This record gives sequence, C-alpha cells and structure tokens, in this order.
Amino acid sequence: MTKLRGTKTAPHTGGPEYIEVVGAREHNLRNISVQFPRNKMVVITGISGSGKSSLAFDTIFAEGQRRYMESFSAYARSFIGNLERPDVDKINGLSPVISIEQKTTSRNPRSTVGTVTEIYDFMRLLFARASDAYSYLTGEKMIRQSEDQIIDAILNNLKGRKLNILAPVVKGRKGHYRELFVQIRKKGFSKVRVDGEIQEIAAKMQVDRFKVHDIEVVIDRLAADPGDRYRLAQSVGLALKEGKGVVMIAEESGAVHHFSKFLMDPKTGLSYDEPAPNTFSFNSPYGACPLCAGLGVLEEITEESVIPDRSLSIARGAILPLGEYRDIWIFKKIEAILKKHKLSISVPVKEIPAAAMHVLLYGDDVPVSVPSVKYPGTEWNTRFEGIIGFLKKMKEEDSESLREWLEEFMVVKTCTECGGARLKKESLHFKIDGKNIAELSFLDIQSLANWFNGLERRLNEKQNAIAAEVLKEIRKRIGFLVDVGLDYLQLDRPLRTLSGGEAQRIRLATQIGTQLVGVLYILDEPSIGLHARDNEKLIKALRKLRDLGNSVVVVEHDREMMMASDFIIDIGPGAGRHGGIVVAQGAPKDFLKQKCATADYITGRRSIAIPAQRRPGNGNSLSITGASGHNLKNVNADFPLGTFICVTGVSGSGKSTLIHETLFPILNRAINRSRLEPKPYRTAKGMDHLDKVIEVDQSPIGRTPRSNPATYTGVFTDIRDLFAQLPEAKIRGYKPGRFSFNVKGGRCETCEGAGLRLIEMEFLPDVHVHCETCKGKRYNRETLEVRFKGKSISDVLDMTVEEAVAFFEHQPRIVRKIQTLKEVGLGYISLGQHATTLSGGEAQRVKLATELSRRDTGKTFYILDEPTTGLHFQDIDHLLAVLQKLVDRGNTVLVIEHNMDVIRSADHIIDLGPEGGEGGGKIIAFGTPEQVVRQGKGHTARFLKEELKPR
Repeated sequence: MTKLRGTKTAPHTGGPEYIEVVGAREHNLRNISVQFPRNKMVVITGISGSGKSSLAFDTIFAEGQRRYMESFSAYARSFIGNLERPDVDKINGLSPVISIEQKTTSRNPRSTVGTVTEIYDFMRLLFARASDAYSYLTGEKMIRQSEDQIIDAILNNLKGRKLNILAPVVKGRKGHYRELFVQIRKKGFSKVRVDGEIQEIAAKMQVDRFKVHDIEVVIDRLAADPGDRYRLAQSVGLALKEGKGVVMIAEESGAVHHFSKFLMDPKTGLSYDEPAPNTFSFNSPYGACPLCAGLGVLEEITEESVIPDRSLSIARGAILPLGEYRDIWIFKKIEAILKKHKLSISVPVKEIPAAAMHVLLYGDDVPVSVPSVKYPGTEWNTRFEGIIGFLKKMKEEDSESLREWLEEFMVVKTCTECGGARLKKESLHFKIDGKNIAELSFLDIQSLANWFNGLERRLNEKQNAIAAEVLKEIRKRIGFLVDVGLDYLQLDRPLRTLSGGEAQRIRLATQIGTQLVGVLYILDEPSIGLHARDNEKLIKALRKLRDLGNSVVVVEHDREMMMASDFIIDIGPGAGRHGGIVVAQGAPKDFLKQKCATADYITGRRSIAIPAQRRPGNGNSLSITGASGHNLKNVNADFPLGTFICVTGVSGSGKSTLIHETLFPILNRAINRSRLEPKPYRTAKGMDHLDKVIEVDQSPIGRTPRSNPATYTGVFTDIRDLFAQLPEAKIRGYKPGRFSFNVKGGRCETCEGAGLRLIEMEFLPDVHVHCETCKGKRYNRETLEVRFKGKSISDVLDMTVEEAVAFFEHQPRIVRKIQTLKEVGLGYISLGQHATTLSGGEAQRVKLATELSRRDTGKTFYILDEPTTGLHFQDIDHLLAVLQKLVDRGNTVLVIEHNMDVIRSADHIIDLGPEGGEGGGKIIAFGTPEQVVRQGKGHTARFLKEELKPR
C-alpha cells in the first residue's frame, strides 16, 4: 500500500486525513487495500470490468449506506431489514456517502428537467404570486376590484343612468332550475333575468331543460346617484354575496358591465380563480390540460396506422388489426356495411368511397343487418362501433399484452387543446413580461438564464417585492445546470429521454445546490455524452463540490478528468478474474511515471492507431434535405455508404435529432415499413441501396432482475436446449422449460426464479437481497442436480463471458453468440448478470453483440449512440476493430460520438454546431478528419487538430 505524505488534515471536517479501505474482496477484488486523501477529487480508473465499480459502489458506497441504516432505531430497522455487509475487512475515515449513478433515470413521463431540479416548482410559485392575468377570449388584462372600487367605478362611469344590479347564479348551463327559482323567491327577491330578459318569479316557474341558460337575480333597480351611495353600496354588497364575488350592472339600453372581487375580463365577464402554485402544475387537476391530462401528447389510433396499404382489399388484410378474412362476427358486419354501399369485401380500400370508409372506421347509429349463422333465414340488427371505436374500447381493458399489441397502432401526437404546453388555457394566460410559464419551459436553459437576467427592471415595484427571494433560488439552480454543461436542455424535456450522463449531471447540479459539507460523493462516469469543450465545465463543477469541503470519488476513463484530479487509483491489470488489483496510484504527476496501461495511453507510450487511409465508400450515398426538427435549421446531410461515419458536435447541437429522430425513422419506414414518425424533413434519397437498418441505443435491456445478457442475446435458449439433451435430464423427463427461471417447474418458487427478493425501503431506494431459499441460484435442488461438464444451469449463469467462451468451445451455436459479447469488451460480465446492474454503455454493447451475432447482409446500416460509454482506452481499441471489420464487409456504421480516439478513426465526419440549443442545428464541417481540421470551423476541429498530431 502506498503511503501518502504531505497531505494536511482534512479541512472543514476536522476528521482523519485519509479514507482507508482494507481487505476489499467484493466481486473480483483480490483482497486489496487502498488509501486516498479526504476532501480531494479522486479518480478510480482501469479497463472495463477490472473492479472499479466494485470498489467505489459495491464496497465504499454499500458500507456507507449500511452504516447509515444502522443509525436507525431497532424498531425502524425491523420494518426495513438489514443490508448485507460488503466483503471488506474495514473502512476507516468514511463520511456520509451519496452516490450519483447513471442508472437512476425515471421512466415517468411526468418527470421533467424542470420538476427534478425544482426550477419549475419555484417558477410556479413566482407565477402564482407575481403574474398578470389576461382573458383568453379578448386578450384584455384581467382586473380584480374591492367593493369600494366597484362602487366608485359605477358612480364615475354610469352617473345618472338607470341601472339593474344583477347577481349571476347560472352561467351557460342546461337545466330547468325549478328549485333555484323557489330558493331565490324564499330569499325575498321577486325578479330574475333569464337569458337577457327580466321576469317576475312565478309559482312553479321553470325554463327549457335542454337549452343553455344564463340566469341572474335582480337585486335592485336604481339610478347611479352619488347622493344615494348608501343604497348602491348595500345593493352591490348583496349582489357580490349572491353572485359569489361577481356583480353585473345592466343599463336600460341593454349594455352590461361586469365587476368582480376576483380576476375578471371587464368586457366579457370571464373570471378566473385566484392563482395558486398548483394552477401551473401539469401534475394537478387544477392546472393540467383536461384533454391530455398534463402529458402534452395524445395517443391516437389513426386511419393511416390501421390501414397502412390502401391498395389491398379488406379480405387480403388491408385492416392491419384484423388481418386477412376469417369467418368471424366483425367481418360479417363489415360485409353487411359494404353490401349497403353495393361494394364487395374484395375491393381495394382505395376504391371504397369516403362515406363508407368513415362508417367502417368510426361506425354510426344506423343498425346493420347481419345474417345469422345459427338460425338460417333470420338476421341480427346491431349497431357497428367502427374499427377505431372497437380498438379504443379494447384499450380500456386491463390486459397488459392487449395494450402492448394496441401500441402498434397508436400514433403519438401533440395535444390539440394545449399545443404540448400541458396546462389548461386559463393557466397559460397568466404572464410575466409577456411570457407564460409554458413558453419559459420551452426555452433552453441558456435562453432561460438570459430571460431571468435583469427581470427586475421589467417588473413593477409590487412584483419585485414579491419575487426577490424566488428569483434568487431560480437563478442559483439555473446557474448550476449551466455549470455542468446542460445549458442546451429545456425545462419541459422528459427525464426518460435523457442519456445516463445527462441524468447524472442533473443530479450533480442538484447536489451542488444543497451546499452540503463533509460528504463523500461517488460518481459514475459523469463525462458521458460531453463534448471535449463542455468537459472543462464539468471539471469546474466537481472542483466546486470538493472546495465546499467534500470528498469526490469519480469512476472515470476520461483523460482530462484524470489529469484534473488530486489522486488517481488504477484497478487492473485485466477484466474479471484477471483484474481486481491496484496496479498504480498517486497524484497525477507521480501516476504517469508508473507502468500501467492507463498511464501508457495518457502519455502516448501506447495509442490507438489512426487508419492508414480513409475509405471513400462504395460510391452510393444516403441524402436528407430540409431536416428541421427541434433546433435543426433546414439541414442537408449526405451519408456516404460503405464507410465508418462519425457524427459529432457539442452537447445539444442536434445530433440525436438528426440521427435518432429523423434519419432512423426515415430508414425504418422505408426498409421495415415502421410507423415511426420522423421529425420534419423535405426529401430523402438512397434508401434503395440498403436492406437492413439497426439502431443500438443505451436504453436498458430490461427493467427487472429477470432480464440478463444470456436471455437478451438468445444464447440462453440454446443453453437450455443443451441441458435438456443431457442423459440425466432425459431420464428425469426434463424439457427445456425445466431450465427456465421464468416458469414453474424448475425454478425456486420462493423468489419465483429471480434469485433476489425486493425489499421496499419506504423512504430510501428499494434494495434487492438474495433469496434465502435458493441463495440466489434461481432454481430448485432437483434442477441443479443436472450438470454439464460438472456445472449446473445456475453455475453457467454465474460464469463470466470469458469463462463461458472456453467452457462451450465445442458448442458452435452457443459460442458464436458468446464470442461477440467478448469482442465488444464484455468478457468480464456474467451471463446471468441482472439487467438492472448494467450501465447504459454495457446495455448498448450487449445489444451490439446481439446484432453482430446475426448474419449481416453487406448492405446493413448500423446506428450507434456513444458506444465508447464506460470503455477504457484499451477497450475502445478492441471495439473499433469490431466496427471496422463490419465496414470492411460492405456495411455502413454511423456513430454519434464525443470520444476523440473514435472521431479520428472515422472515414467521414459530420460536425454539428457551432453551439448547443438555439445556437446549434447547422452542419459546420464535414469530410475526412483531415478535411474537417483544414476547414477549421467549430470546436471539434480545434480538439481534433491536437489529436491528429503524431504522439
């Protein structure tokens, strides 16, 4: 163990100088001991699978969380259960621990950047207290008046005129209102105004119940005379009481004036409730748009999704949910409807008149006569609800599988009522400086910061007095997001659409805002998804966290992050069982002098080779013109086929919009006849040169511990088939299903084959613990007695990919799928590793391996989103070799990437920018890496120039 000298006592905390871990053996760690300084920024690095996360999260964080739990009373712990102690002898100098991981992104569509950072909550408070209301009918500013102000307005503006003072009791509603007239009469009033006409209240009086009515009580009839102010005041007070804060003044000429103690449009009498913070919440019924319930989008079953090919007949399967003709009730109804229009079920849909088509899709109230099969000669007269009506009714069923099937015909569209703003129209007409809260949510963070700067000068004195403290909190939180390089996001961006790195940096910004001192923060690759230019901002944010008096431990591969740290620990030398040892440690200057793979790559003693020549492509290209989704500014892009393409640009410059939301849906529609809707574009050409498109993103491969690499790649089916063929299995009559942990028979029934049990922690994140019956093995004793080469099915799931390649070397079907996992740098993960424990980068490489194990056509277009996530320099070298091999076989590989080693290895670069958000959305450079450097435009060219220099 290396001893550190010259480090002062930890400031702020007055505690020990170091955090010391002794005898860590969690996962593949080999009884290691390590010591690093407190209140410093420490980077733990090493090749993928070497044991970095095992040390940082499964040892240090797990022990910190366990100690926190032990501080609870025995009574509280009895509800929570005990956390397992990590396999470590001791940890000294441990502070309270907070982990900021990538795997905590919410899937809830109601969680947005604004809600999770609390900026939107403060904005709701600001709008509830300091906004001006405007009428959605006239656009007039709404006013509220006291009783005295109403009386003064009547005497000043209507002096000498004969007036009827009215109290509105019914506004635009149907009903006969017999009981209401009785109640009004009992209160001593003799006249009412019904739909603009004053009437005496008669016995058993009522109005037409099927018509919409306006009813007001006539409180008094008088002339507006300043000498008779007392009578006017009495009448207005009574009218306000009966009209619940609203009074109407009707002149003899018929003109009507509206007054209210609440917000009211003086022209139309439209009034709003007093605003409260929940008036601006899309998660509250008081603020949410009534049509989309605050989601901003509607899921609709459209004619195009139900009938994608109008050249087919209904008998040949034109109506996709029904398929081809069968002798069932719904087809009988369709036949009967078409017969009424003198049409056959064999006629192509495009020849069916619009009126008949409308009845087929949406139904009508006219009964349809359908011949009875059971009783020949008789007919059933039934109403037809239409195909779309039928599917909508099925949508309300409880069946999960039915809902999944219906999703194929759903199209997500912006809500027609709120236009995607999520709020009801009243909430959208409260404004500050001419903007409503939704318009501010649509701005990127940088534009929002600019709008809030100097806002006090645009507010009046009363608004400033109310808003001072709230504005301080909002600006502080916006500043933290800018500091961590997220100035291109919008507050209304759903959290589930963020990458793991973005979600992690949002949590980092929130933690900086808490201003805690003496805490140990553990971060998992926060630089993911950041351009080299934005990395500097992140490093400053982490230093700010450290300078507050906290210890910051970062699991990271980034060169700049390592060099900016105070101490580096390198775990290695290999992955899995070949790792788990501290191969080098020390301050950056001392670290670089030591012999280890990481130091070799940083100093240039080893490097990823630049290709000797760039591929020109196969002569064909894919072209898109006029792409204008989100912040794209009418982009025209060419993608040369048969090359390795790299799309680059600062965070928020429009890379994902161009590739994932425009290019991929276009290709998917052309090749796979998908209904995925691309963002707006003008034309697209060149799809006929491709026959397959594969997108590999970073979404999880499963959201429960039941999903794992073996099940996702499909290799587990082959392994189960192999076990079912063993003599012992045949004697016992076991089929492949016996070796599945998802069905009854061979699995452990206590945990139902999960191997883990979920412990709900109430106010802490839920924890998974090993099943006490099977000890995490997933299967019952009888199933585990069947062995192949001495290993049970559970032992196989516990093998690392590297071990499994050697174990199944004579099983070609199995080894082919496992080998690709090893080739993409996942030799260290176990076949049965729970999907919930895989990082975004690992999940993406599992998907990539699954695709690579399939036969490619030589005309395949692969799209990868930052495949280097979580990879060490050495692993990037291996991954590039795999991707280059794909291109050598004639395929096209497109990666969205910030890693300079990948960018300089590309055949063709498309660089978007120059900035993020509204400052981006243009292609500023394209061509080979050398051509991009010569063009000298944008931030990528600046950093690439340094990378292309010989080391």
